[in-house]
Amino acid sequence: MAQQQQPPEDLMHYEALAQDALRGVVKAALKVAAAPGGIPGDHHFYITFRTQAPGVSGPPELLGQYPEEMTIVLQHQYRDLAPGETFFTVTLKFGGSPKRLSVPYAAVTRFFDPHVQFGLQFEAPMVDIDPAALDAKEADDAEAATADAGPEPEATKVVSLDQFRKK
Repeated sequence: MAQQQQPPEDLMHYEALAQDALRGVVKAALKVAAAPGGIPGDHHFYITFRTQAPGVSGPPELLGQYPEEMTIVLQHQYRDLAPGETFFTVTLKFGGSPKRLSVPYAAVTRFFDPHVQFGLQFEAPMVDIDPAALDAKEADDAEAATADAGPEPEATKVVSLDQFRKK
């Protein structure tokens, strides 16, 4: 009987390095958007992030409406976009009032530019959320917020690291 050999331990943590590198694409896109003139052409961004991830900040009443994930759209009505080295901040209008959000790149789970059908999907950061603490309305609100971003067309180019893993 042949003994199956365990794959060697990845002491370089290539998966985490690749995730960080791809998050650099999000950071670079936000730097372009923050430059004078804003986002060029018809590009615009849907950015989904974990609201309970470490470092995410914003008005508690807003983040409380989306206990797991929230999708924001950067297109015409955003201001004060400031992409830093490890997080970005932006002011968006919710219900007609401006709200400031601060989001670490590590909290981002999806980035999508529908103009060119370009998307990135990231592994969600580990966040301790007690499912029993979420009532049905909060769960429905979170799903509705993600649905508000619109469906991704079938031709979306999503880069997933799973395709590069050995099976």
